[in-house]
Amino acid sequence: MSELEKGVQTQLDNIQKKTGKSLEELGRIVVHSGLTKHSEIRSMLQEKLGLGYGDANSLVHFALKSDGTRAAEAKGASGDQILDEIYAGPKAGLRPIHDKLIKAINKFGEYETVPKKGYVSLRRKKQFAMIGPGTKNRLEVGLNMKGLAGTERLLAQPAGGMCQYKVFLSSAGDADAELIAWLKQAYEGAG
Repeated sequence: MSELEKGVQTQLDNIQKKTGKSLEELGRIVVHSGLTKHSEIRSMLQEKLGLGYGDANSLVHFALKSDGTRAAEAKGASGDQILDEIYAGPKAGLRPIHDKLIKAINKFGEYETVPKKGYVSLRRKKQFAMIGPGTKNRLEVGLNMKGLAGTERLLAQPAGGMCQYKVFLSSAGDADAELIAWLKQAYEGAG
């Protein structure tokens, strides 16, 4: 079992402890809700069970078997094929920015890349960043770190979201030393 799989299992175990319900019971709550959209189900779990965004999000993926990794496995797709899908069509121009960031992040040390439906999650013991198209012309980098004041570029996000900060890039030149330093800080904080 990979570190990521262990992390997911630990999170699911903790969700069961928090809610006092088994995964089977939690799965029935999702099915019986009648909701079909990921975001609606996540919101319902947050409201009904008092789960935070991350726990509710992971529980939806588990219940629906919908995370990018499982979807890729089901289709027999590799990580590169998933990236090709993420950066297809009008978003193809964002792939060189993505690749430049990954090249810089690879210098930090070991981490796992977990493809999701529209982005990739970068993880150590926990997610430290996410990278994917925000629009067809702008790449979005989400950062999980603490202790920095938001700026015009480093946009602080509301508490309880997937990332504490976001940075938008429209060219490879935006993947500069300042952003790489923030990524390194997030990487080091993820353990």
